[in-house]
Formats: sequence, structure tokens, C-alpha cells
Amino acid sequence: MFESEILENGFMEGDKEHSNSSFAEVDPGKPASLTWQRRLDNEGNALSSFSLSLKEMIHMAPIGVRLWRYIREETAKGKGIIINPFVRRPVTSCHGVPLGGIGAGSIGRSYIGEFQRWQLFPRICEEKPVLANQFSVFVSRSKGEKYSTVLIPRSPELLKENEVSGIESWDWNLNGHNSTYHALFPRAWTVYEGEPDPDLKIVCRQISPFIPHNYKESSFPVSVFTFSLHNTGKTTADVTLLFTWANSVGGLSGFSGQHTNSKMTMRDGVRGVLLHHKTANGLPPVTFAVATREIDGIQVSECPCFVISAWIL
Repeated sequence: MFESEILENGFMEGDKEHSNSSFAEVDPGKPASLTWQRRLDNEGNALSSFSLSLKEMIHMAPIGVRLWRYIREETAKGKGIIINPFVRRPVTSCHGVPLGGIGAGSIGRSYIGEFQRWQLFPRICEEKPVLANQFSVFVSRSKGEKYSTVLIPRSPELLKENEVSGIESWDWNLNGHNSTYHALFPRAWTVYEGEPDPDLKIVCRQISPFIPHNYKESSFPVSVFTFSLHNTGKTTADVTLLFTWANSVGGLSGFSGQHTNSKMTMRDGVRGVLLHHKTANGLPPVTFAVATREIDGIQVSECPCFVISAWIL
């Protein structure tokens, strides 16, 4: 039995990170004390399935027929169906904290780092990840050592499905043995302990802003990622973080055409790229904004477009 009180922010009473002030500074490089955790090389649990017996099928037949008729009528009118029990969906146990998720859509993220389960429009859910959406890291040290990798473990099955794009040529060197995912909605942390550089600890913190008394903007599928680096080696390290994002709303939408990207510059050193997506099938257009802030010691560069097969990491 716990004697300490569990606080709303996930820390235990008495933790140094906690303060009575709502404006207390939080160390983004340290996960909360109470989180759901999973190592990145964990393959997940196989979810059990079930089937109906003959007696159950007979009992459920009337409602099944009514649902089938309703779905057929709505489809004939060109309307989407919110719940369709006749469509088989992929079921996995790899889901993590999504980007957004309390109103105006969300983009899911697996615990290994894939951006998947796209729910940006009513009644539409694209389950599969867009592999071009990745964080990658490059490390070079003063004595000549160099390390680079995409920051998710290699998935031979997914790479095989996307081999036409050329994405298998990227550096998929992370094995995930020493990396751990921590989740506490609406936050998540991924701690890369000595991967890819054995003397470098990288912590990625993800948070979807929730603004008190502002449901509209809190409901957006928005997330902020911060990276903290801890160099335990005896030499200095130059670290480059790369974030790639496809102009896509999931599925094959990235190939529908007429999408445009453009650079943007805002005040306080904020720079980034706007990705204007001309959505097909009568759905409204979408604009993604990917941006970061340039401060002392951190240089920012942006590239509005690139060819996946030519982007050799």
C-alpha cells in the first residue's frame, strides 16, 4: 500500500520535480515517476481473438442483417460509416500516446516511434504508419567516431512493404535493447540509452498541449517534441537531429498529387516548413506545420521537399 500521495502530474509526493507552483520548471529529460513502460525491442503481446459459435451466429443474425442493409444504403448515398463490423481492422498492441486525441482528430504513435492510426477526418482511420515520418540522429566526435540511425528499430516487414519508395536505404541501425518508452497521457518519453552512440543518452519528450478553458485549440492534433542530450564520453560530440515528414494524411494520400510545401519564418527565431495537402475524395484540405526554434548553440536548417530514395542517411 502506498503511503505517498500520487499527484496529478504523475509524480509521487516528495519528488524534487514537483512544486506547488503551477509554473514550476519541469526537466524534459526525465520521465515522470509513474508511467507505462515498454522497451523498444519488445515485440508486444499477441492479442487473442475469438469467433462466434453457431448458436451465437443464429442469435445475432437479425441485427447483422439490419446493419448490413444500413451500411449498404449509406454507402450508396456516398456516406461513410462510423462503425462497420464487416471490415476487418489490423489489431496490434504497440500503440502509444497519440498526437492530440481529445477532439479534432489525432495522429497515433506507436511505442517504437511510428506515426500511425491517422484519424484526421470523421469516420476515416488509416491504420498503417507512414515510414517517411521519422526522427533520425547523426553523431560525430572529435576523434573521428561517427554514428547515425533512424530513431526506431528496424522492421523488415514494413520495409519490405515500402521497398518501392527506397526507404530501406536509410540507416535503420537502432536495435532498441537499451531504449525505453514511457507514457503518461498527454506526455511520453523515449530514452535512448547509449544508442546509437554508446556515450550519449538521448531523451525525446512528446507532449500535446492541453490549455485550461480552451477546448478548441487543445483539441488540435498538435504535439511538441523536445530532445535532451547527455554526453558521458570524454570527447565532445556534434549532434544533428533530422525530422522528416511526408505530405500525407495516411494511407496512399501522399501520392494523390497537387500538394505543395513552403518554408516559413516567424518571430523569435522560429523556422520551419508548411505542408499544404490537397485532400482527395471531397475532404477538406489540410496544412501541416513543422517548426523549431533556433537559439544559441543550435542551428536550424529546413528543406521543403526531398526524394525518399535519394535521402541516404
